[in-house]
Amino acid sequence: MLHSSHMQGTATYPIDVAAVRRDFPVLAREVNGRPLAFLDSGASSQKPRQVVEAMVDYYYSHHANVHRGAHTLAAEATQAYEEARAKVARFLGGQPSEVVFTRNTTEALNLVAGSWGRANLRAGDEVVLTVAEHHANLLPWQRLRDELGVVLRFVGLTPEQRVDLDALEAALGPRTRLVTTFHMSNVLGAINPVARIAELAHAAGALLLVDGAQGAAHLPVDVAALGADFYTLSGHKMLGPTGIGALWARRELLEGMPPYLVGGEMIRRVSLEGATWADPPKRFEAGTPSIAEAVGLGAAVDYLSAVGMANVHAHDQLLTRHALARLGALDGVTLYGPEGDDRGGIVTFEVEGVHPHDLATMLDLEGIAVRAGNHCAQPLAAALGVRATARASFYLYNTFEEVDRLASAVAAVRDRFGGPA
Repeated sequence: MLHSSHMQGTATYPIDVAAVRRDFPVLAREVNGRPLAFLDSGASSQKPRQVVEAMVDYYYSHHANVHRGAHTLAAEATQAYEEARAKVARFLGGQPSEVVFTRNTTEALNLVAGSWGRANLRAGDEVVLTVAEHHANLLPWQRLRDELGVVLRFVGLTPEQRVDLDALEAALGPRTRLVTTFHMSNVLGAINPVARIAELAHAAGALLLVDGAQGAAHLPVDVAALGADFYTLSGHKMLGPTGIGALWARRELLEGMPPYLVGGEMIRRVSLEGATWADPPKRFEAGTPSIAEAVGLGAAVDYLSAVGMANVHAHDQLLTRHALARLGALDGVTLYGPEGDDRGGIVTFEVEGVHPHDLATMLDLEGIAVRAGNHCAQPLAAALGVRATARASFYLYNTFEEVDRLASAVAAVRDRFGGPA
């Protein structure tokens, strides 16, 4: 069983990490003569063999275009594609008719801005965001600001590097139409109190859009309990393939939204004079979709559901606490993000006198993969007063031993190259 407590060496995990790791062939690799410690799942997670095998089986035995054919393979492909939609819906606590497949979270956020936003926002209407958003949840709204005159109101962070809820409440007003923010920060690891933010948004007559790129991968999600009106995710961050993501939205919102892309499959009827649109979610899936990728995402959802998202989150938290303790004990290392249980498996840090890109390169020589840069959140970096940071991000296949290797390697780099710039 993957979802009970397990011992590995002297460490106790909420999941059977050894069994999980056997499902990920890449983790048996060596990099630069060292065992791979993949600590970059926040950028893109590794894939278990079950996901790859589901996609191979689809391509070898069932491939055809969906929704368009009467022959057996077309029916099988359509069934596999729609079963994947149903799996994602269950995973989020929604209905299949509320799930639109996209390429990734970025496309899902753009879909909301380009469809719901353009249909419902007027000059002077307000969208409330935080300074900690990923660029994917900032640039679409900047475009509507520039093109439609929408007003963007930004909410800062508390000294503990959480979203300032008092400031968020103060930013809400009679012209607020939407609040949009992350479920879990890709830089700070902070987990937003989404249900409370939903209450504030709805009390002001606004909707709530949640960037769930990190949240869906690492946290239990129930869109009804969260109070979300829109929720977005990326398959590749949650053990699935690249090129597939999803937008969940309340059915009545989707029904009132115009198409984002137009073309084949998303229509009901076409004449030379015009067209009428199909019902959601088909209305938002123009052209041949990413069928195999949807099948892979469905397999990833099956895998995560078998482990249990509460167990995934608990595992992330154990590794994060250990990493914060080990890295926090090192002189010259600055950590970012809140302290406490409201954070997930992301640890962002700096080493005095060592550029994060150099640090990442030197860690790679030890077989340790981390991220370096501004993590597609330049306004947040400016708010933190940094140009770049290093980021270690954990997932269900990582171990205490890998965290210890990270801390020891960071200490060695600091001793050799660090110090005041």
